[in-house]
Amino acid sequence: MLDIIKTGALFMLITFAFIYSSCKDQSNSSEPITKTEITESQELKKILFVVTSHDEKGDTGVKTGYYLGEVSHPWDVLHSAGYEIDFVSPKGGKAPVDAFDMSDPINKKFWDNDIYRNKIENTKKPNELNPNDYIAIHYAGGHGAMWDFADNTQITTIASQIYENNGLVSAVCHGPAGLVNIKLSDGSYLVDGKKISSFTNEEEVKVKLENVVPFMLENKLIERGAIFTKAAAFHEHVIVDQRLITGQNPQSAKKVGEATLLELQRLKAI
Repeated sequence: MLDIIKTGALFMLITFAFIYSSCKDQSNSSEPITKTEITESQELKKILFVVTSHDEKGDTGVKTGYYLGEVSHPWDVLHSAGYEIDFVSPKGGKAPVDAFDMSDPINKKFWDNDIYRNKIENTKKPNELNPNDYIAIHYAGGHGAMWDFADNTQITTIASQIYENNGLVSAVCHGPAGLVNIKLSDGSYLVDGKKISSFTNEEEVKVKLENVVPFMLENKLIERGAIFTKAAAFHEHVIVDQRLITGQNPQSAKKVGEATLLELQRLKAI
């Protein structure tokens, strides 16, 4: 009888030691990831910024490119919130820059960031991207966008897939040139029936480029079914409609970033 008790006690002791050892091994591993942390990590996908490869205003000989503030101000808002940003251009490689104003502290902050300076000087080609990696796509303006955004089918396809994956599309100033030919899987234009803003006809006339750009952006968006909204020339104006965020001009760039962040937060809360 005594031998049976001893055997039972020994079995219990071995079992306890095994359980303790297993728990101890787990506690010595890296910090456990909770279900909430996994979910947040999965949701914090990257954001894709589109910049132009085109560097001349028609045949005027006047240089152009992407408008630096229309990259830096949304970048500052979204990067500060923890989002990683990639850059793509129609041709890939170094993107031409316009409005290079280092007196703007946000421009300087962006330009002095070695990681992002390297990214925008070595933009990705469209065929290097997987749309599933991104929760949002942002089209930066600059007059160059008027020549190479609208007809780039690779980038419009990427944008369509991001949007139909329940992601966001944003654009500012001439950036909405990238929206005019985006079609959804049902064959409709992305902008059809949605409130949209962009650089206006009046603003194009004021900068004396109405006869230089290949089309008037406001008119083209309206042709595609957009409900065009605007403020006075060169006044801040941003509109949000059905996961589509657009801003009228360079003055609207920061607010486009802020509106995009609010929409991302709203989607996470759903």
